[in-house]
Amino acid sequence: MEKLNDPKLVKGPKGLPPTQQFLDIEEIRDGVVILKNGGLRAVLMASSINFDLKSTDEQDAIISYYQSFLNSLDFPVQIIISSRKVNLKHYLEDLTQKSKEQTNELLHLQMEEYIRFIKGLVSMVDIVNKSFYIVVPFSPMESSKGGPVDKIKELFAGGKDVGSREKQANFQVYKDQLWQRVEHVQYGLNGAGVRMVALNTQEIIELFYSFYNPSPIEKLELAPMDKMALSNF
Repeated sequence: MEKLNDPKLVKGPKGLPPTQQFLDIEEIRDGVVILKNGGLRAVLMASSINFDLKSTDEQDAIISYYQSFLNSLDFPVQIIISSRKVNLKHYLEDLTQKSKEQTNELLHLQMEEYIRFIKGLVSMVDIVNKSFYIVVPFSPMESSKGGPVDKIKELFAGGKDVGSREKQANFQVYKDQLWQRVEHVQYGLNGAGVRMVALNTQEIIELFYSFYNPSPIEKLELAPMDKMALSNF
């Protein structure tokens, strides 16, 4: 079980409070974000579609699938687009080293030309990487049994019962209901050609860390989409 407010994860400047204490997140467990108000959130990483390269019929089909998906939702979702400046310093250093080791003169010249092109491009514009996420919510208050206050207290109230079996059982029930929504979102957007994967606990922590500690040098990176275990429908 990982907690986002664990001081071992991120240490802020000396004398200043860590960013985590200002977040609405209580903890992150089993790939689920648990909010301080008792709500649960799953975070999905989504692939992109080059819409402009599609034919007219393909574009119409994508729009139709997306419209059907939106009409099928009976719960809100949040779509997040994250833009991060990419630091190509290490990439250029690796290319320069490989160019020096290249014994083929033609390939050496081509690599040198490519390095000059990348350096010129970086000097004129910022290279930005865009990532896409979908946040799927669930609240214990949506369950049919008991009152809203009771449900929040059952699942997330502090005190001696925090580690009780009953609380863990309740969490598993609500997590299952959250995952039903996740599967609905995955299935609905799969028809539009969007591939998705639910982030696990460590990946969610790294994602929040990058959001609240922006830097052009991305020290914490999620695995590429093709390296993740994707759900196929």
